[in-house]
Amino acid sequence: MNHKERMLKGLPYLSNEDGLFEERQKAKVLCHKVNTCEPLDVKRRNEYLHELIPNTKGSFYIEPPFRCDYGTNIELGDGFYSNYNLIILDCAKVTIGDNVLIGPNVCITSAGHPIHYISRKKYEYADEITIGNNVWIGANVVVNPGVKIGDNSVIGSGSVVTKDIPCDVVAVGNPCRVFRAITEEDRQYYYKDKKFDVEDY
Repeated sequence: MNHKERMLKGLPYLSNEDGLFEERQKAKVLCHKVNTCEPLDVKRRNEYLHELIPNTKGSFYIEPPFRCDYGTNIELGDGFYSNYNLIILDCAKVTIGDNVLIGPNVCITSAGHPIHYISRKKYEYADEITIGNNVWIGANVVVNPGVKIGDNSVIGSGSVVTKDIPCDVVAVGNPCRVFRAITEEDRQYYYKDKKFDVEDY
């Protein structure tokens, strides 16, 4: 088993072996192209994004700047949107469902390092991340390796997600914990106690 295979299996691996360094360099070049496109040249930017992230289900929109390690280990569902400064360290597979919204300055990192400094000098590891459908991740959130976030949930701004979050909840904090369930009553409000004044919500 080579080090790329070890990386994708969640085993300790050497990050500069078996073509991994070259793959990251290729991703950096494409990220640079995405991030330096003229703002109105959305077509060209999308071409670079599709080359960088080939595993996409449908339409998606990423506000530059954007960074990732490989791109090829990211799967994006239909209707994905991220605001500025999204970072996805996709040393392991990062699967994101349909209609996911991500606020600015979010870091989704499947990459990790051993606790002990001697082994940390040489090895790293990665663990898969799964984000379900209809999830909203607020600004300045960090999603750590191995985490699963369930369908329809909301992760509050500034949270650090270290453990799985179930479906249909609001979760906040560092470490991120379930605050409450999302109910049908929530549908009539657009922010805190402010009710919709339109009929098509």
